[in-house]
Amino acid sequence: MKNLSIRFKITLWFTVALSVVVFFTCFVVLYADHQIIQKTIRDSLIETVENNVDEVEFYINFNHTDFKEIDEYIAFHNGYLEIDDDFLDQVNEVYTALYYEDGTLLYGENPISRNTSQLQFTDSSIQRITVKDTIFYIFDRKLTSEGLDGLWLRGVVSEYQGAVHMSSITRLALLFLPLLVLISSMGGYLLARRMLRPIQEISDSASKIRTGGDLKKRIEIGSGKDELHQLAESFNKMFQRLEEEFEAERQFTSDASHELRTPVSVILAQCEFSLEVQRSSEEYENALCTIQRQGRKMSRLINDMLDFTRLEMRAESYIKESILMTELVETICFDMALIQEKDITLDYEAESNVYFNGNRQLLSRMLTNLISNAYRYGKEHGHIFVRLICTEGTMELSVTDDGIGIDPGEQDKIFRRFYQADPSHSGVGTGLGLSMVYEITQFHHGKIHVESEPGTGSKFTFLADCRDEFSNTL
Repeated sequence: MKNLSIRFKITLWFTVALSVVVFFTCFVVLYADHQIIQKTIRDSLIETVENNVDEVEFYINFNHTDFKEIDEYIAFHNGYLEIDDDFLDQVNEVYTALYYEDGTLLYGENPISRNTSQLQFTDSSIQRITVKDTIFYIFDRKLTSEGLDGLWLRGVVSEYQGAVHMSSITRLALLFLPLLVLISSMGGYLLARRMLRPIQEISDSASKIRTGGDLKKRIEIGSGKDELHQLAESFNKMFQRLEEEFEAERQFTSDASHELRTPVSVILAQCEFSLEVQRSSEEYENALCTIQRQGRKMSRLINDMLDFTRLEMRAESYIKESILMTELVETICFDMALIQEKDITLDYEAESNVYFNGNRQLLSRMLTNLISNAYRYGKEHGHIFVRLICTEGTMELSVTDDGIGIDPGEQDKIFRRFYQADPSHSGVGTGLGLSMVYEITQFHHGKIHVESEPGTGSKFTFLADCRDEFSNTL
């Protein structure tokens, strides 16, 4: 069974199930039909005999004008019996005969008269006897009209009459029901083949993508909303995600290689310079300082790359919890205010009792990166202002500086990895700070908004919905 196709398995199970249903249907139909036919036979026997009761009349004498050639006239006692032979005969294979009370046949036909000669008459009841493996039903009726004393009507019908009908039904059932199963199985096979065709197309497309390595290829099975079309759509979304991830990884690798090339080249150049000839202690010291500086830059870059990759590829490793954002913002701002780089002043304002469901480490990293970015691009004796408020369930965390600002054409690019709007500051950071901020924002299902003018300053605002997470009041 494991090596059979799904189409064949579906057809096989469908055929087996249909065969079982047909079998039980035949059994029920034949059983019910047999019971109905037997009841119909008995009812027909009773009805025929009851109708013939009125077809036997006694006359003491009668005029010649009352004589009917189509009837039978039999001398009886001191008169005559008039018998309508159209009825007192075989009707629908029911035989009716007129008997004396002692069992002597007076008129009519009884195919098993020898076997019923000793059978007692019982008025208005059905008797059953078996003759040569054939069941016969017998119905007796005592005649009570005037002059008919001592006469009985006996009706006889064979079960064979029902067997004839049964055999016809059985032949039709044995002919058409298997034919129905065969036709249904063939139709089921073709239907399964047609319904499963998209799966084959999905398999073929996936195989081509695997062998050809073309992640831009998509599965095309036409329009539709059934499960197979949903499966194809899921595969296409998966391929799209893989393509995006592959392109992002390729770009990341390219950018990382480019960023690492410069410090590595500087380190190698300093090593070669120091080893070419004997150098003075001051020259060796300067070379080591340069190597140290470039090594630290590489270390920061590698650490940022690892953190970035972890957030992007293993976001589930960061656990969310209820965080008192007021305390987190105050702690970070207090510590970073001690930097006083470029004689820049850091002030902050945090609304009390603001809670948010998030990851403390990532939120701290986001705020630290924004403040560090404000220091890096701030002006001498400048000012940085951090503000935390919560309005109608929406948390707003903003970092404002009065530094060099960002050109409007550059604002859509600053969240790209390794992108730095001001080339003069390219040696200060790794170019991953704002990219990390963006990824942290996405992780918390929030938004990051930038307002900036060249020469005036910039404002970065993090917005996130905390209404359904935790209350912002104690």
